[in-house]
Amino acid sequence: MPDCLPTLRVALPVPLPQLFDYLPPAGAACADPVGRRVKVPFGPRELIGVVVEPGTSTDAANLRPALAWVDPQPLLVGELARSLHWLSRYTHAPLGEVLATALPGPLRRGEPLPDTHAWAWQLSESGRTGAPGLRRGSRPARLADLLAAEAVDEDRLDTQMENWREAARNLARRGYAERIAIPPPRAAAELRAGPQLNEEQRAAVETITASGGFATFLLDGVTGSGKTEVYLQAIAHCLAQGRQALVLVPEIGLTPQTLGRFRARLGVPVHALHSGLSDGERARVWAAAWRGEARLVVGTRSAVFLPLPQAGLIVIDEEHDGSYKQQDGIRYHARDFALVRGKALDIPVILGSATPSLESLHNAQGGRYQHLRLSRRAGEAKPPRVRVLDVRKRPLQDGLSPEVLAGIDAALGRGEQVLVFKNRRGYAPVLLCHDCGWTAACHRCSTALHRTPMTVHAGGRRLQCHHCGARQPVPLACPDCASLALQPQGIGTERLEERLLAAFPEVAVVRIDRSTTQRRDALETQLARLGDAPGILVGTQILAKGHDLPKLTMVVVVGIDEGLFSADFRAREKLAQQLIQVAGRAGRAERPGEVWLQTHHPENPLLHTLVNGGYHAFAHGELQQREAAGFPPFAHLAMFRAEAKDVAAANQFLGEVGGLAASDGPVERYGPMPAPMPRRAGFQRAQLLLSSDQRAALHRLLDTMLPAIHALPQARRVRWSLDVDPMDLY
Repeated sequence: MPDCLPTLRVALPVPLPQLFDYLPPAGAACADPVGRRVKVPFGPRELIGVVVEPGTSTDAANLRPALAWVDPQPLLVGELARSLHWLSRYTHAPLGEVLATALPGPLRRGEPLPDTHAWAWQLSESGRTGAPGLRRGSRPARLADLLAAEAVDEDRLDTQMENWREAARNLARRGYAERIAIPPPRAAAELRAGPQLNEEQRAAVETITASGGFATFLLDGVTGSGKTEVYLQAIAHCLAQGRQALVLVPEIGLTPQTLGRFRARLGVPVHALHSGLSDGERARVWAAAWRGEARLVVGTRSAVFLPLPQAGLIVIDEEHDGSYKQQDGIRYHARDFALVRGKALDIPVILGSATPSLESLHNAQGGRYQHLRLSRRAGEAKPPRVRVLDVRKRPLQDGLSPEVLAGIDAALGRGEQVLVFKNRRGYAPVLLCHDCGWTAACHRCSTALHRTPMTVHAGGRRLQCHHCGARQPVPLACPDCASLALQPQGIGTERLEERLLAAFPEVAVVRIDRSTTQRRDALETQLARLGDAPGILVGTQILAKGHDLPKLTMVVVVGIDEGLFSADFRAREKLAQQLIQVAGRAGRAERPGEVWLQTHHPENPLLHTLVNGGYHAFAHGELQQREAAGFPPFAHLAMFRAEAKDVAAANQFLGEVGGLAASDGPVERYGPMPAPMPRRAGFQRAQLLLSSDQRAALHRLLDTMLPAIHALPQARRVRWSLDVDPMDLY
C-alpha cells in the first residue's frame, strides 16, 4: 500500500468554491502551516494562497509542490480565521476570495508583513566629538543639541523644531547623526476633559462599561445628542484595560473629523484605515493591528477585517448607513460581520445612529440588542424647527423658491451659515430638446423600453452617465431635429451652486459632492474654505452624515419628491433617514436651527409623520407594513443577478437556477425578471429573488443549489453573482 504523504490544502483567490491540494515546498518543512501564505503554481500563473488545513495523499505524482512559504509564522489564525470561514459560508462565496478580501493589497500580492516600528535620530560617535564645532545657532547645531542626551523620535522632533529634516540630512552627510528604528510608542490612554455628560449619556456609558463580555448596544440618539462622547468614554475604558478598540465610520469624509476628535481627547495614537490611503499605508495599519500595536483604529467598511488579538470594543457609527454593504465582489455587510466578530471575541459592540435601521430597531424590540436612548441634544442645543414649504404654483429660480432665498439672505445677514441639500450631483439630470422632446441617453445603459438619461455636468458643457461613467460633450444641436433649443432640465448641485453664487456674491458658496471630494483630504479642504464666516454649503448626502458645523443654523432640502414614490421597498426608510440626518446639521450649538423642506406634496403621509411624530413614529408604522408585506426584517432574501450581452443568455441561466429552487417549500422564488435597470455598461441584466421567513431554510437551499449552479454550462456564459441580504433590489 503506498505511503500517505503530507499535503497542504490551500485557499486561492479564484472564483471556484474549493480548496486546492499541493505538496509542501521542497526542502522547507513547516510544523504549523495553517494560516500561512504560500506561493503556488496555478496553471501558467503563480498565485498567493493561504493554507487552510493540512492533508495527506497517496497520489503525490499528480500533485505539484508549492513554490515557497511567504510567512515565517501563521498570519490568519484564531478568531479572525474562524470569522472569515463563517463569512464564506454565510455569503456562499469561495473561501479563497474571502481570505484575499481580508488582506490589504501588498499582502495579497505576497509581500512580507511590513515593519511598523517608529524612527528616531541619534548622534553617532563622531557626532559627539565633531558636533560642538558646528556653527553656533545654525539649524544642524540646534538639532545636535536636541540629540545630545538621547535619541529623539521623529514625532517629538516635529513638535520641537521646525524644518528639522533638512538639518538631519546635513548631519547624516557628515556622519554626525543616524536614523534608527525604535519600538512604536505605547502611550497610556488618558481621557482629557470634555463636555459634562447628561443623565442619559452617563447611564449609557455605565451600561456599556459594565458589560463583562459580548453584548450589542443600540445607541439610539437624536442628532446632536452626544453619541460621540459616549463612544469616547467607552473607548477610554477599553484602552485603560490594555485592549484594542475598532471604530467603523461609513464614509472617508467622516474619518478626519473623527480622528482629530479622538486624538485630541484620548491622547493615544489613532490609526486610520480607508480607501484614500496608499496600499503601503493600509498594509502597515493591518500589520500594526496584527501585532497588537494599534490600540485604536478608525476606518471605513474594510477595517472590519483587521486582526484584533487584544480586542476590547467595536463601535459602528451611523450603523444604518448603506455604505457598510459591499456591492461587488464579496457582498458582505460590515455592520453584521462586526457583530459576528464581537460575539467570537466576546466583547461589546456599539451600534450608534440617530436613525437606526429597521433591522436594528426590530432586534432591539425583540431583546437581542440593549436599547440605549439619548432623547435630547447635548448641552444647550435645541432641536431645529421644521417648516414644510408648499412650492406648488410658486415661481422657482433653479429649484429655489422666493421664500427660501429670502430666508437664506436673512440667515447670512445674522452671520450664520446655510446648507442647501440636493441629493443629485451635476448641473441637471436631463438634457432635453425643447422642440422635439429628444433627451440625451447613455448608449451603453439604455434599451428600447428603458432610456437612461445622461447627467449634464460642467455648467452644461459635458454629459456623463452616473451608472457606467461614459462621458461625451454636449451636442451643438439636437441629433434628431437639428434644433438649437437644447435645455438642461432639473436641478443638480452644480446648478444650485451657480444660482447661489449669482444671488449671494459677497459670501463663500462651497459645493460638496463626489465631484469635489475625490482627492485625499478634499472634504476637509472644502469645509475649511467656509471656516466660521457666513456662507453657504451646497451638497449631497455626503453632508448628511455626522458632520458638526457649529455656525450652521439653516438647512434647505430641495427636491425630496422623487424619493416619495420609489418602487424600492427600502426607499421610504432611506428618505426618512436622509431627511432626519440632514436636518440634524442645523442648530447644533447655541444658536437655534431651522429646516425648510420644499415639496410639491406637503400632505404626503411620510412627511406628516416625520414632522409631527419623528423618526420612531415613522419606523413603528413602517415595520408594521414590512411585516404585512413579508419584507425584511421579517423575511430573509437572497438575490441572484446575471449579466450578458444577450438578455436571453441571462434569462436562460436564471431559469436553470430557478429550476433548482423548489417553490413549494419554506423558500419562495420570484423571477427570472428584468432588473429595475435592465441594461448597464452594455450588459443586459436580469435577476431572481429567493425569500423565506426562515434564515436556516434559505441557507440550506443555497448550500444545495450552488454546487449544481457552478456545474451549469450556462454559468460560464454569463456574469453572475449571489447577494445574501441584498440592500438594493436594483
